[in-house]
Amino acid sequence: MQPCHNCQSVIDEYLLDKQLDGLRDLTVDDFNVCADCATVVDDSCVECGGAVYVPRSASETPDFCPACRAELLADGRDPGWCRSPVSN
Repeated sequence: MQPCHNCQSVIDEYLLDKQLDGLRDLTVDDFNVCADCATVVDDSCVECGGAVYVPRSASETPDFCPACRAELLADGRDPGWCRSPVSN
């Protein structure tokens, strides 16, 4: 068991796995934070409608989940975490 990088408590893998359930293709092994420090927002990805992970240091909720962002990166374009505002 590893300590959380944020609060240093022991990571409860069962609780974190349940919380990360909405994030496609991610498991507890992809995170170094405990369930109390992981913020997951359901139904927020603009591509798939799935959950997004909000890093503790972020000031806004990302528009893309990590899986959709990885797919866009594989296509050769980096959308960033937030969708650009539509220009007029």
